[in-house]
Amino acid sequence: MGSKWTKTKALLKYKALRRYIPKTKPMTKNTLSTMLNHYKVVYIKPNVGTYGGGVMKVEHKSGSLPYVYQNGLKIRRFASKDKLYADLSKIKGKRPYLVQKGIDLRTWNGRIFDLRVMVQRSPSAKWKTTGIIGRAANPRKVVTNYHNGGSLVSFENLLAPYTTKLERLKLERKLRYLGIYVAKRMVRNFPGIRSIGLDIGLDKKLHPWIIEVNTRPDPYIFRKLADKRIYAKVIRYHRFNNR
Repeated sequence: MGSKWTKTKALLKYKALRRYIPKTKPMTKNTLSTMLNHYKVVYIKPNVGTYGGGVMKVEHKSGSLPYVYQNGLKIRRFASKDKLYADLSKIKGKRPYLVQKGIDLRTWNGRIFDLRVMVQRSPSAKWKTTGIIGRAANPRKVVTNYHNGGSLVSFENLLAPYTTKLERLKLERKLRYLGIYVAKRMVRNFPGIRSIGLDIGLDKKLHPWIIEVNTRPDPYIFRKLADKRIYAKVIRYHRFNNR
């Protein structure tokens, strides 16, 4: 199921998950304007797409050209929201887009990062969080995806500047539980899924935000981790679920 909006609506049905989901709406001129006024920073992205393709950061700043967006390495500025939206409309064409509240993400070496939480059905038909890996954005881009120039970094290295070992362990347990909880709710709405990849952003208080849920997550990124046992488990489950 490729629709990001369909998956977001499915998760919003569960009260316990709403505090982890950034405000997200189908993008129109009105929803972009309203959310930009409220949050000052939003991200827009295709409703269907992979690897961070088409994701743009949109900001309302001060100055004579206060409306700004970044698309890949290109940054453009505008005097009005009308001119901003007109230019964005040329890029998106007829494709449906979403607009999402921008999270003030934690950084690693000056680069924003998020986490991929891998959750898979085990051979005993139980949901298991099999791996967590960090993704640090290219310094000049706004997306963290490895296939879009991001770097893969261990959870421990990313969180070391902000947490004690005990705090990291507590956060890791929380993310593992959250992954399983989401997977169990997703399968109720989309029977047949056998793995999910949660893209989790951490704000300045280390509160986790579910930026996106992938139902065909790439298992091979975990081979970059030093602990090869994690990759071995992820691949074993992946092969079992794709027999």
